[in-house]
Amino acid sequence: MSLTTTRPGAAADRAAPGLEGRLAALTDALDVAADAVDQVVAARARADLEAVRTRYALGTEHTVVALVGGTGSGKSSLFNAISGLLFADVGTLRPTTDEAAACVWGADATALLDFLHVAPARRIQRESELDGDHERDLHGMVLLDLPDHDSVAGDHAAQVDRLLPLVDLLVWVLDPQKYADNLLHERYLQALRDREENLLVVVNQADTLPAGAVDRVRAHVRELLAADGLDAVAVLATSAVEHTGIGAVRERLAHAVARPATRLATARAEADAVAARLAGEVGRAEPDLPDAGRGAVELARAAGPGAAGTGASGAGAAGPKAAGREAAAPRRPEFGAADAVVAADAVVSAVRARWVAEATAGLPERWAARVDAAVGPAAEVGDAVAMAVASAVTGPHPPSRRAARLATLGVALALATVAYVVLALVQGAGAAATVVPGLAGLVAAAVVAARGVAVRREDRDAAATASEARRVAAARDVVDRLLAAPTADVLARHRQLREAVLTR
Repeated sequence: MSLTTTRPGAAADRAAPGLEGRLAALTDALDVAADAVDQVVAARARADLEAVRTRYALGTEHTVVALVGGTGSGKSSLFNAISGLLFADVGTLRPTTDEAAACVWGADATALLDFLHVAPARRIQRESELDGDHERDLHGMVLLDLPDHDSVAGDHAAQVDRLLPLVDLLVWVLDPQKYADNLLHERYLQALRDREENLLVVVNQADTLPAGAVDRVRAHVRELLAADGLDAVAVLATSAVEHTGIGAVRERLAHAVARPATRLATARAEADAVAARLAGEVGRAEPDLPDAGRGAVELARAAGPGAAGTGASGAGAAGPKAAGREAAAPRRPEFGAADAVVAADAVVSAVRARWVAEATAGLPERWAARVDAAVGPAAEVGDAVAMAVASAVTGPHPPSRRAARLATLGVALALATVAYVVLALVQGAGAAATVVPGLAGLVAAAVVAARGVAVRREDRDAAATASEARRVAAARDVVDRLLAAPTADVLARHRQLREAVLTR
């Protein structure tokens, strides 16, 4: 099968700014989230994001290909067969699996290999003036021979785990006898579903299999890969001894090197992996802010006239004037000032607790704790409400002009009636001329007086309603400042991280 080895890179170049924006968004969101994210998870995410950023910046001219496999899979032999070099012939450099080795085709890759922690003694330049044309298709490739992933030496697996996210094309080299190993599939291959396009599986040492068994092994490997979610991965058979399949592998590598999108896909896949790990640190959505008006009404009533006080400071928090009004307010004998303080404090605590519960519904525990820590404590909320409500309450409301005029008119009518009756009696007027007008005048005065009383009652009711509105407005200001604003800030931070995690 012939593979096209040239592909325009314009699409990848256009996508790079999007990648940089995503890396920046994730980093900024982590900074904003602060301790609402597990610090171990956050530290790893920051390190991985910085590694992706650095890798992409350093490796735009190189495609990193890694041979990965277990002990005895023949990675080093395959490495030599692909490169056409015997490392044993180059100084003291030997193809071991203790630490990564690299072969570079084309431009200098020193900075990239330094970043990948490939020791200088484990590097070799492949192309020369004698065979440059033969190796031209691989120009720009960095081929790594990684340590065995199943080695008993812990640092070998650590090297593999560190380098896998930074590799553009993974060539997983399988031992024909151990290709079904659980560790291989469960720890590594299943985790590479998002990188299926840039994964190649090679059944190496095909020369050790009986005649006709190679195709059966390859078919079984495909079945296992399909079960891992990697049904589109190509499976090749190779033999470094007989040089079987090496050309097909090199053709696949040349195809990857010619595609700038290969390098971009690596960075994207690692950004996706970081985001996937951070997904467990955020909820599905932000809860709506609780009803601030409801809490304000309850707090205002708890701190209003007749309540001995609220919050930690009790009546004293509202000031001397408020304390005086409260002392003058009628109370039931069995409910004293201390009881009123306890009741008011209980209302404040209940309002705050309900607020936190509603504002954190569905959030992870750390974010819920951040909301709880951000909003004002009950004592602070209670004191603030008491002071605000006391400032909002005014003294006795004077009667309106209409009530004053009615009162004056009633008195005037009564006095005029009395004067008329006295004058009529002095002049010796008859009963009809005295009693009837007198009664009519007194009735009129009574009606006017009654209307004046009604108007005064309306004035008191209006004043009470206005006072209640001022108390609620004052309490609402406290709710907005000590409950709503801090909650909104935490939820905005949560939203920033959640959207950064979900954006692809």
